[in-house]
Amino acid sequence: MKKILLVEDVPDVVQLVERILTAKGYEFVHAPDAETGLQYALQHVPDLILLDLGLPDYDGQTLAGWIRDEQALVSTPLIAFTAWPVETAIQMVASYGFNGYISKPIINVNEFSEHVASFLK
Repeated sequence: MKKILLVEDVPDVVQLVERILTAKGYEFVHAPDAETGLQYALQHVPDLILLDLGLPDYDGQTLAGWIRDEQALVSTPLIAFTAWPVETAIQMVASYGFNGYISKPIINVNEFSEHVASFLK
């Protein structure tokens, strides 16, 4: 079973993503902020990290840098999960070591789960 860590501070988003991912058979781990996200990533070594760029303690770019500095997480796909404009998301992907991005809000559940699955192949 593939394990996905979501680092996200908005409870409604967390609940929706958890429902979608667990229904698709993924193991779901959640962290509400950057510091907890790094701890959970190191403890659980997920197969994929979905990372909100606007977190309450540190921004997602800072956490992306911390994750990429950890040898155990270097090859873990890191996906920006953001409501920022597409142009900004593309710049974040290029600048901070993300493997890609998924836009919020989730409008189509099937498209979201297919997009997640595409980063796990």
